[in-house]
Amino acid sequence: MPDTAIPAETNPTEASPTEANDGARVLAISDSAAKRVAFLIEHEGNPALMLRLTVSGGGCSGFQYGFGFDDTVNADDHVFENGGIKVVTDDCSLDLLAGSTLDYVEDLMGASFQIKNPNATASCGCGNSFAA
Repeated sequence: MPDTAIPAETNPTEASPTEANDGARVLAISDSAAKRVAFLIEHEGNPALMLRLTVSGGGCSGFQYGFGFDDTVNADDHVFENGGIKVVTDDCSLDLLAGSTLDYVEDLMGASFQIKNPNATASCGCGNSFAA
């Protein structure tokens, strides 16, 4: 099954992110990430939870990614879905995440969520911060 980037919901006062920007403001979710998020939500015991992905100033490269669970969609949020799980991000964060892929990787060094961000001009060694 291929990775997908399906806008689940958009702000009703604007065009969908895909329509408004020819697909540039889309966040893809790998199947591996979707499975891991589903596993974590199941263990939280609240099926209404979504993974919230944010970008904020800070980190060793200028911006840093933030992950957390949320059960609320705010007016400026965009929701993307794969395999029944939802990832939500605010409009400002999506500006820096547009075209990115959320992945979950397990290897000999450990397991982690990773962002493959085409907007990043540099990133730190741990992959949790980036410059744009």
